Amino acid sequence: MEDPKLILEQNIRDLNDQIPQMNENIATVKANMMMLQKEVKKYEKRIEDLTAKIKSAIQADRDDIAEGYAMQLEKAKENLASSREQMKFAEQAYEKALKVKKAFIREKDRKIEEAKEALRASERAEWQGKVANALEQFETGGIDQTHDEMVNRLNEQTAKNEARMELALDSIDTETMEIEANAEKLRAHELVKQFKAEMGKTDASEEQKSVGAGEEQKEIEIEEETTGTEQGKTIGNKERSKS
Repeated sequence: MEDPKLILEQNIRDLNDQIPQMNENIATVKANMMMLQKEVKKYEKRIEDLTAKIKSAIQADRDDIAEGYAMQLEKAKENLASSREQMKFAEQAYEKALKVKKAFIREKDRKIEEAKEALRASERAEWQGKVANALEQFETGGIDQTHDEMVNRLNEQTAKNEARMELALDSIDTETMEIEANAEKLRAHELVKQFKAEMGKTDASEEQKSVGAGEEQKEIEIEEETTGTEQGKTIGNKERSKS
């Protein structure tokens, strides 16, 4: 079976290999054109020289020599005309060869780019086919079902454990435990306070509290005395008013 990928790759190599051969052919055409151009210049120079010789022979009254040069001049003119005609075709062939090369290179580049894009598309399609095969095997192998089942089991087990934890916490009397903890803390504080009292040591905070309590008591007593005095004055004033 023919592999399109291998054929396209071979076509790219063949197109690139044609460039050197085409350059060689164009070089041959150009060389022929340049050779004919040199011949034309040579015949033009010979005609110029023969014309000058004929004129010199005529001035010297040597018609015999002038006639010999005249025959050579006639032949040179024929050769010049033939060379010019050949040069004209050679120049046209060279220009045409350059145009053909330019068109060939443009078409070659287009075909090579098209082939490369087709090869890249083929590689992408091949990769996608492998992925599709993997997905098909993944689905047909029952992995999806096993995966979902295991996930559901773990979620169910997690939910059960969380529910058991909530039930366990609800069954414990946390308020009673907190009250007992506070009572133990207060009991420990009292014991330490008794030890300090026996040792004759009191906290600065306790002394400040005692001083503060005494000052508050004095303020209360002063306020009570002031209030009683004001009340007595008020009663005396009322009795004098009645009298």
